[in-house]
Amino acid sequence: MKLAFSTLGVPGLPVADVLHLAVTHGYHGVELRAHPEEPVHPGLDAAQRADVAAEFKAAGVEVLGLAGYARVAAPGDDAPVLTEIRELLELARDLGAPFVRVFPGGSSERPPEEADATAARRLGTAAEWGADLGVRILLETHDSHRTGADALRVLGPVGHRQVGALWDVMHTWLGGEQPAETLAALGPYLGYVQVKDIASPDDTTPLPLGAGVLPLAECVELLTRHDWDGWLCWEYEKRWYETAAPLPELLAAGQHHLARLLNDSA
Repeated sequence: MKLAFSTLGVPGLPVADVLHLAVTHGYHGVELRAHPEEPVHPGLDAAQRADVAAEFKAAGVEVLGLAGYARVAAPGDDAPVLTEIRELLELARDLGAPFVRVFPGGSSERPPEEADATAARRLGTAAEWGADLGVRILLETHDSHRTGADALRVLGPVGHRQVGALWDVMHTWLGGEQPAETLAALGPYLGYVQVKDIASPDDTTPLPLGAGVLPLAECVELLTRHDWDGWLCWEYEKRWYETAAPLPELLAAGQHHLARLLNDSA
């Protein structure tokens, strides 16, 4: 498995500095938070995109994916959601990123089956664009579709190879799903895995990897046993928790922790 970290942990940090951290601490890739407040977002012009791609290539670091904020199960018209996904896919194509992350974002005021159908319809349309652009769309286990079983209600009906799953280990755990159950549901669809750690269900402030309660060792062992060789991406949510320790000073220990889990599971 290859290791990456998300720029959610280093809000607003210039690309050159992000790459320096990746190279210094032994991470193979970076997940870019694709938001207007970040250096990389769909508003970049062609020259700016080329510059970012060139910086990554020169550093020998991969763009794992773009963490977008399109909410495919949200109520409302399809057009704005599809436009947002299309823009993310085009940016990913230009940067050489294989994946684009989307959220479910269903409303508690709608029946789950309506949200599922909305998400499947939108993803089915966007899948064709993804196929043309060479980018895979990943539905994250998050918010209204927190578990693998929830995500499967959408992914199954879509039935397209360009639409898969992003397993956020915190959300499936908070949803009461065991890692083996999540992998059973998402295995055929799995794009990559987001790892993190927290103190408890009531305190989701990000912690150094291994310092909290999430079943990271079990997840890595399961993935290894099933011969999965994709990406583990540390999503440290510093952007949402200003009091959390700075990520740069944790990256070395985090890389060592993940490497140790991989070695133990092998």
